[in-house]
Amino acid sequence: MSEAPLESFARELAADVDEAVQNDTAEPYSEIQFTRLILDELAERNVFENPIPLTQGGEGRFGRAQYKITGFELSDDEERLLLVTTIHTGEFPPKVVPPATVVTAIERAMRFFDAACKGLHNKIEPANTDASDLARRIYEGHETIRVLRIVVLSDGMLTKFSRELDDRYGDTRIVAELYGVEQLHRILGEGETRADIIVDVVQSAGAPIPCLAVGTSASEFDTYLAALPAALLADAYERFGTRLLELNVRAFLGVRGRKSVNAGLRRTILSEPHHFLAYNNGIVATVDDIETVLSADGGHAITRLAGLQIVNGGQTTASIHRARRLDGAKLDGILVPAKIIRVGDAKLGEMVGAISQSANSQNTVQPADFSANDPFHVTVEELANNTWIPGASGRWFYERARGSYGAAETKASYSKVQQRKFRAETPKQRRFSKTDLAKTLNVWAGRPDLVSYGNQKNFQHFMQQLKQDHPDGFIPDPVWYRHFIARMILFRTVQEVVKSLKFPAYQANITAYTASILAHRCDALMRYDDIWGRQAISGELKTMIAEWARTVDAELRQTAGMKMPTEWAKRPDCWLAMKGAPVAMPKSGVPEFGG
Repeated sequence: MSEAPLESFARELAADVDEAVQNDTAEPYSEIQFTRLILDELAERNVFENPIPLTQGGEGRFGRAQYKITGFELSDDEERLLLVTTIHTGEFPPKVVPPATVVTAIERAMRFFDAACKGLHNKIEPANTDASDLARRIYEGHETIRVLRIVVLSDGMLTKFSRELDDRYGDTRIVAELYGVEQLHRILGEGETRADIIVDVVQSAGAPIPCLAVGTSASEFDTYLAALPAALLADAYERFGTRLLELNVRAFLGVRGRKSVNAGLRRTILSEPHHFLAYNNGIVATVDDIETVLSADGGHAITRLAGLQIVNGGQTTASIHRARRLDGAKLDGILVPAKIIRVGDAKLGEMVGAISQSANSQNTVQPADFSANDPFHVTVEELANNTWIPGASGRWFYERARGSYGAAETKASYSKVQQRKFRAETPKQRRFSKTDLAKTLNVWAGRPDLVSYGNQKNFQHFMQQLKQDHPDGFIPDPVWYRHFIARMILFRTVQEVVKSLKFPAYQANITAYTASILAHRCDALMRYDDIWGRQAISGELKTMIAEWARTVDAELRQTAGMKMPTEWAKRPDCWLAMKGAPVAMPKSGVPEFGG
């Protein structure tokens, strides 16, 4: 009898953690590797934007209170803070984690926040870690944090998925979200990433919101028309941030310029709020589920939205939130026209594409914004499938569509012979995604500041730049592909070297800046065909990279001044300061460098 999907996922997850522990002598701890692996995967799927795992300084005592966090994420506007805590059991098959254990984990994460507000950064040892910098950042700016999300990660089974706590810290809302093995399987195994985006309409608006159900019996989708309170949208954006817009192809465009759409929205909110419903085109949203009740007049009224995604009207939503947060706008009485479509996962991508290309007239969306089907990515996939490693029966696997590697692996598993062949030809270490590609190319283009923003934002910037540089499209050729793989081997080697040096903090930033300095100083010297041929780099080059990484670490801290280095690394000025770092070329020869 075949293994149940959840058990199969749990077994593979445990095997991945064990493999990471065995391969990482710098951090051979299951909890650390589990946390790092899960945060990387959740960031890849845009559940989180740029989470940072903590290996030092996240656990201890402040007074009599014990605190513990294993990771964090601070939004760019510093209004949303995510604190991660981990319950790693190491048990298979997975068992239910006692509720008391979950409550304790949440309380210890809350104590970190409380302690940070009271000066924890002066007590954390060792100092100069991500944890100590985060504590200082919270101490200096905790009054700006509107939402604290406490995320519990576990390889066990957690009985509840998410809940909003009654606790508040001043004006900060506190939300607990639980990601046990069942939820992780739903997200990482089955590809669902929106399940925790739930809007309790009655709680937020005070009552069900009247709506009109429209459509025909022949329609594949359920469609509802409503006027949503602006405060409800602002609350949802405050809690979930850009995750509400993950299926939207654009980020918030800002409010600069008198004639911009967003500036107009702001003026209407501040000066003519009673005209907002008439002036604004509203939003189009998809949901996984919608709950309604019968109203007194026999119509329908919305009580709950699950899996909410704003696929048109992201600018409207962000502008409303900005007006309330920065301008102190009163949103009472402002209504936003909304079309809400309940659509299943199978048709979601197709539906979003159709909506975004045809329904939006405020800011034009180009078909190329749907990147997976961009000719560039299709060609990279073709090159990966047809370019074999010299002297070996293997190749790299480009995961152009999320989950395609797993689908190919599953297809091969129907035959033992095909399964062995697939694993031999395309092992996991030779798999790369669109975000891997974007990171590699952006560090080589001298944009470590963008890479420091995390996978999704870096990818968006990469695609925008690609279209600006090649308005008629760019189709890579085999030479480009081989040199790209060589650069990715270099980038991944930098990652491995940086990890082995056991820096207490900023490993991702040190990696990005070391790789960019390597490209800046040595690109013209590099024999990429040699790296492609060997699929590895020499010990001499690794030694040089290690020396440069130590210099980058020191320079990153020095140039940051009083800024948090992880935030400083996101600024173009950081690259201007860092590209001149005093790194020295080795006196002895490096095989990868030409004459």
